Amino acid sequence: MAGRIRTTLSSLAQNWRMTQKVHRALPLEVGGIAIAAGVVVAVPVGLWLNWLTGILIGVPVGLLAATFWFSRRAMNAAYSQIAGQPGAAAAVIQSLRGNNWLVTPAVAISKSQDMVSRVVGKPGVILIGEGPSSRIVPMLANERKRTARWLPEVPIYEIQVGDGEDQIPLTKLQKSLNKLPRNLRGGEVTEIRRRLDALGGVASSMPIPKGPMPTSARQVRRQRGA
Repeated sequence: MAGRIRTTLSSLAQNWRMTQKVHRALPLEVGGIAIAAGVVVAVPVGLWLNWLTGILIGVPVGLLAATFWFSRRAMNAAYSQIAGQPGAAAAVIQSLRGNNWLVTPAVAISKSQDMVSRVVGKPGVILIGEGPSSRIVPMLANERKRTARWLPEVPIYEIQVGDGEDQIPLTKLQKSLNKLPRNLRGGEVTEIRRRLDALGGVASSMPIPKGPMPTSARQVRRQRGA
């Protein structure tokens, strides 16, 4: 038990240091959120019932709000550290909590390290492109045709990750995936992945970026391939 506590505290400390490098005002933000949320809850409860009850309720609410804010900041900082690295999008998807996405990184890759990764989930097949639009659009089109020959009846979506026009930042990738319609059942997803395995990938063994990818204030998941 003591060893587990030490490991958790060590991970939390590492997570905090990494996040503060990106968000310098992190202590003020977390402290301010904790105090503000605690006061907003404690004062009405104190006036309505009594101040002891208000404090007993306000303190955990403040801590919960601060933990949530820290978690969001930590995730943002982790994304900023790997943004722009080949395979960053695949790393983000593989690290998602309750992951229902089957990811094949680098099914297509150029000499400039522009990359297309393939994701299979309930929406269908999602092709994730990383690189400038001028180069990644033709790569996505080629991979779409290649995939459609094997799965003509399955919906295929394309997402470009980056900072250019018609692209989404890495931080909004999860939201974009979740907005896609659910077209398939679980068994169909598995069958599609099995059929696509035959396609392989030109760089399927390529490692994805190393670095922390926290999913909460108490946990740091190391990205696969490290």
